[in-house]
Amino acid sequence: GTETMQPIFKGHPMSDDEIHSLVAYFEASAGKSPSEPSANRIAFLLMGLVGAAGLVKKGKVMSMGLNYDQFGPQGAKTPYPAMGRFNPIHMMTRTGTDAWAGTLDSRGIRGADDLVMMPLQCGTQWDGLGHVFYWDHMWNGYECREVTSAGAQKAGIEKTKDKMTGRGVFLDIPRVKGVECLEDGYPITCKDLDEACEDQGVEVRKGDYVVLRTGMMERCLNDGSWDGYAGGDAAGMAFETLDWIFNKEIAGYASDTWGNEVRPCETDENINQPWHWIAIPILGLTMGEIFYLKDIADDCAEDKVYEFMFVAPALPITGAVGSPVNPLAIK
Repeated sequence: GTETMQPIFKGHPMSDDEIHSLVAYFEASAGKSPSEPSANRIAFLLMGLVGAAGLVKKGKVMSMGLNYDQFGPQGAKTPYPAMGRFNPIHMMTRTGTDAWAGTLDSRGIRGADDLVMMPLQCGTQWDGLGHVFYWDHMWNGYECREVTSAGAQKAGIEKTKDKMTGRGVFLDIPRVKGVECLEDGYPITCKDLDEACEDQGVEVRKGDYVVLRTGMMERCLNDGSWDGYAGGDAAGMAFETLDWIFNKEIAGYASDTWGNEVRPCETDENINQPWHWIAIPILGLTMGEIFYLKDIADDCAEDKVYEFMFVAPALPITGAVGSPVNPLAIK
């Protein structure tokens, strides 16, 4: 990590003026105007794809997705507003009992059909580039008004349907620190990220997908309760790690928490989720949340290989600002 952002956030909660200063820092560093701070970020999404295919050595496929059902993390006790999110509702439109009764035999075929109703970001999911705004603007300088009741007219998640594949790097922060789970509110720093890379013998390269474990999801599953998970205090990326992400030029980031960044937030009362403020609309980072990481964690600990082929295309829902996903780690 670098020290270039240290005076901005160290030692006190950031104000909105300091957020503005940080945006100017990134724009100046990139040598771009405010309308194009992340114009080339999406181009990194396919970098290293051929090399990633070469990481498949033993033919093992591991899902990093939670099942979509009524037992998901939405609706549990949390101090944070639910924002209208609820667990998936799965319903049948044709059933085996219909077939048994011969109700639909006039169609000449017996079968079953179903449907699901769900917020696109209620479970394992991608945050798209139209999900969070920097004041009145979204990624690439587009006005936030481009996201209407008809969906995102710019930067819809469908634009990534053939891009979320490449080299994955797994960083198991609790295992590096010798604990089962990071404490709620623990800020993961640039130093933590670099130490994890060194300890695990893996290098993060331009165009990689970084997947990070805090252990929080496993703790909730073991406790049999999602209380506090969605919007409560959590270990996560410290604000300073935006500098690390900017310099590494990664294609995507995901973790096993509800919101990726440390909570409580490192800001004053006027700013919520400050890491999101910069990561999505300024850096153009597509980020994954609520990833299930126990299987990949156990496998990496066993074979000491912390890189893999990452395959996690979004559902091409036109105009969506997020998408459910079944991310795969293939080794």
